[in-house]
Amino acid sequence: MIRRPYPDHAYSEAPRARCHWPRPPEGAALDRDLAVDVAVIGAGVTGLNAALPLARKGRSVAVLDRSVAFGASGRNGGFCCLGGAKASDARLARRHGEAGRLDWRRTEKDAVAHVEALIGELSLDVDRHSEGETMLAHSPRAWREMQASADGLARDYGVTPELTPPEQMAQAGMAGPFHGALTLPIGFGLNPGKYLAGLAQAVRDAGGAVHAGADVQAMARAGDGYRLQAGDRQVTARQVIVATNGYGSDSLIPWLAGRFMPAQSAVLVTRPLTEAEAAEQGWTSRQMAYTSRDFLHYFRRMPDGRMLFGMRGALGSSPAADARAEARLRRQFASMFPVFAKAEAPQVWSGFVALSTSLAPYAGPVPGMPGVFAAFNYHGNGVAMGSYCGALLADLALSGRTGRRYPDVLKSVPARFPGGRWRRHLLRPAYALAMATDW
Repeated sequence: MIRRPYPDHAYSEAPRARCHWPRPPEGAALDRDLAVDVAVIGAGVTGLNAALPLARKGRSVAVLDRSVAFGASGRNGGFCCLGGAKASDARLARRHGEAGRLDWRRTEKDAVAHVEALIGELSLDVDRHSEGETMLAHSPRAWREMQASADGLARDYGVTPELTPPEQMAQAGMAGPFHGALTLPIGFGLNPGKYLAGLAQAVRDAGGAVHAGADVQAMARAGDGYRLQAGDRQVTARQVIVATNGYGSDSLIPWLAGRFMPAQSAVLVTRPLTEAEAAEQGWTSRQMAYTSRDFLHYFRRMPDGRMLFGMRGALGSSPAADARAEARLRRQFASMFPVFAKAEAPQVWSGFVALSTSLAPYAGPVPGMPGVFAAFNYHGNGVAMGSYCGALLADLALSGRTGRRYPDVLKSVPARFPGGRWRRHLLRPAYALAMATDW
């Protein structure tokens, strides 16, 4: 029996039923038992980025999932940007040393470059836009901290941040309840549905198989490999890559149990907005942006003029909880963008990000299970880092080493959250504290 931290509703079709992004074409049904070199559990950015180089190297590969891009990969806000961890610089330095901290920051930049190169190589049309990413100060104090951080960001990433003071925000097309902005010229917005469709097709073109209706429910050792149960079909594989992030279970691989915390994020998308509406609102920018709050808001005007707006979602999971989360999302949108909020926004959905006790992701071997690898806990920034980690796991599966930057941050095994399958209730006091201090 599959054991997961949330009720079944969270893993059903309901939370993504009104998602704006196009669903990639489904893979072939798993209609027979298979024997392959590598089984990849999860047809999202991590799984497909792992499967592609493996297939290109001649390995027989089967990607298994309920559907392509079912989880966060097909539901996110389309921010290909720096991130993957929530740990502060001070925390990273204490745990990994200054060299390890800097190695992680450079890996963030490498992850964005990896996606950019892959999109170019595959000639994917992903509705790319935005010159880097903009952080908006939600308070005067946040603006002061933002200015103080600019020199360090320049050293960490080798770029020059652009600071926009409060009096120039309207001129920059970013008018609103903001007290300044900092833009790093790294990253871009994209359509995650189109990105995933292109990746899945590339895997097929390389000789790999992407199977839909293949939700893996059990896994056991079988000889020198593993036997996976997906519905009434079995897949045996010498190696396994687990790429389920926040949609994993606590029962499939015991080592994973409690090492990830799913947390819901909710998103809405409006109808295409006119330039007159944008001018009235004062937000004419096409930058992907987010606020400096701990409970951040993230948003961007897409190439077709629609506005995307997202924030942290519900703590529960049910139709009623979804409705409350949607109402809260719409209130927050209206408070920040009252003109835009008058436009129809019928597309609203939610999905899981995954958090860790270390506030950092993991990518590497699963201890005690030779030939099994996993990557997870991208803290809401998985488009770039999840893609990079998938490619890194492919390297490890192929040869046991990688020529990519592989920082100690990614190698460190996260501790378990207390509470077992009920650990999601730990988010309640954490959320309450953050809301009380987030000013």
